[in-house]
Amino acid sequence: MGKLIKNHWARLIVLTAAVYQVAAALEAFFWPKIFWDFLTKTLDPAVKPVPVLQIINLIMGIGMFALEWPLTFLAGTTFHRSLEARLAILPLTALASVLLYQGTNPAIYYLTGSAVYFWAYSEGEIVCPKPWTLPQRGRPTRA
Repeated sequence: MGKLIKNHWARLIVLTAAVYQVAAALEAFFWPKIFWDFLTKTLDPAVKPVPVLQIINLIMGIGMFALEWPLTFLAGTTFHRSLEARLAILPLTALASVLLYQGTNPAIYYLTGSAVYFWAYSEGEIVCPKPWTLPQRGRPTRA
């Protein structure tokens, strides 16, 4: 059997979370609710009357989808190939997502994806310039 490529697995998890986050943000425009409203009502102005948190989640979800798919102008760039950038952005995206009532599941997926990306980073994996490809092995030299 082959070796598990953890950054591809994490990419699939984060793609799922991004699609779910976009759907949650769109739903929150119609049914605005903060997840933590049972503890405090001080965060309610973030969702109504002006949908600030919904817009933030929509932008972050589309941005993560564009980074993970990736779009043609992002593919192969240093930003796209950086696991460190993903490890910095994903907790912020999860934080924005967990604040919405509809976005708690994507937040869990983002944290799971972050853990898998960290596992890939700690094992020295790289993200290839061409999306969804495998790193090429070096040819052995003859002595």
